[in-house]
Amino acid sequence: MAKVVFLDRDGVLNQYPGDGNYVTCLKEFKLLPGTIESIKKLKKAGFKIFITSNQSGVAKGKYSKKTLRQIDRKLKFKLWLHRTSIDGIYYCIHSDQDNCLCRKPKTGLLNKAITSLKEKVELSFFIGDSFTDINTAKNFGAQSILLLSGKENLKNRKNWDFEPDYIFDNLLLASNFLLNNYA
Repeated sequence: MAKVVFLDRDGVLNQYPGDGNYVTCLKEFKLLPGTIESIKKLKKAGFKIFITSNQSGVAKGKYSKKTLRQIDRKLKFKLWLHRTSIDGIYYCIHSDQDNCLCRKPKTGLLNKAITSLKEKVELSFFIGDSFTDINTAKNFGAQSILLLSGKENLKNRKNWDFEPDYIFDNLLLASNFLLNNYA
């Protein structure tokens, strides 16, 4: 039985580019402190880790699929250097208007990730920095973890439709919580 952690990308693993902005090239992709350590610890504890991220900048012509693949290679290489890895990366490159099944808060990306596993999922968590991510977790049936390292902040709490299951300042604190309570 697998324990799965779905991770959003921008604002969770790397610096949030700001509302309406995108990570458009390799030099703009800067990992947040604790990202590699968090992934390494979770993998060592047996968690399956998937990146599931909306990347509509491709559909909008802000950057290419090639650039997205270059960023993926950079991330995977940095993880490899630290003797760890992730289990998969799934992006929605469509715009809101495309009304696809993979754009969060729909669960298409998570469903694709799960079907790649050869084992049944016993527990799943979605770690994100926006309320779209938290809605995705709810729609999928995963426990939601909101990070305050990107888009969302506690000042918006009065506008939230519901509370996330957990809130942490960054991925390292969230991963330590998972390790202490679910590993």
